[in-house]
Amino acid sequence: MSASETPATPADREAAEWFVRLSATSVSTEALHDFFEWRKAPENAAAYRRQERNWDRFARLKGDPEIDAMLSAAGQPKSRTAGSGRLILTGVVAVLIAGLGAGLYWRLNAATIYATEVGEQRSIALADGSSVKLDTNSRIRVRLSGSERQIELLEGQALFEVAHDATRPFRVHADAMTVTALGTVFDVRLDGANARVVLVEGKVRVEALGGSDQILLPDQSARTSGQGARTQPIDAAVATSWAEGRLTFSNTPLQVAVTEVNRYLTAKIEIDAPHAAETPISGVFQAGDRAAFVSAASDVFDLEAVAQPGGAIKLVPRRTKNL
Repeated sequence: MSASETPATPADREAAEWFVRLSATSVSTEALHDFFEWRKAPENAAAYRRQERNWDRFARLKGDPEIDAMLSAAGQPKSRTAGSGRLILTGVVAVLIAGLGAGLYWRLNAATIYATEVGEQRSIALADGSSVKLDTNSRIRVRLSGSERQIELLEGQALFEVAHDATRPFRVHADAMTVTALGTVFDVRLDGANARVVLVEGKVRVEALGGSDQILLPDQSARTSGQGARTQPIDAAVATSWAEGRLTFSNTPLQVAVTEVNRYLTAKIEIDAPHAAETPISGVFQAGDRAAFVSAASDVFDLEAVAQPGGAIKLVPRRTKNL
């Protein structure tokens, strides 16, 4: 077997370095914030996804003699000097850059990535007895140790039901927000540059850059801003109805509802009807059921659904087809 001959880009090298940095037992909130800022660039996000996909590649390479020899050499330095330690780290980074070692490197550090595709939801039972429900197009990284339980929400949304363990804090990192569970059920979502937590049961502590810690109670949410996290009341049952496969809208502007429905669709809904975009809609829809939502919106707002190239649907005022 041989390494890929595709030259590593600067983004690939930086992605490899981030893998190394984030593999530490404890990762600071500042480091996570820097990582998410870096990952906002599309080329960086793509490079990081390439590193993560190597997880599956390495699962298939288990027992490969060349890989075993490489890891054996990296794990047996000739001396214990600081220089040799740096050489080992550099070697690991080089392997990551080559696109060969990322998956195994994370496995050796007891971290696991779970993900869903667009339109998919997934229930995950963690080794500590907690459970996670992943929403559409979402990714988390799980690292469990004897002293703490660390979850990183890398993309999308997840609902956490945390098993009580006073000796091992359960923390979820999402952008500039860190949520510490105090025996609880809560939902965390990344939405662009912002993170939001919704508390269903129990209590959580919310830490955000630029603000003081806050304790949330059921039916409260906190969203990050430039000055920490802003807390407000919320209907937790409505906000987490996605976990049961439903999207619940209550006086929600049509454009906002369309954006939410589109999270579950590969063939999106577009709207070109200024008179209707900000008009509220209410109703409960099955996640991923584009036809039902389009039918309801068309009837309520007197719109027409026009097929677009690639499978999208555009909602326009009825009898108007000037696209």
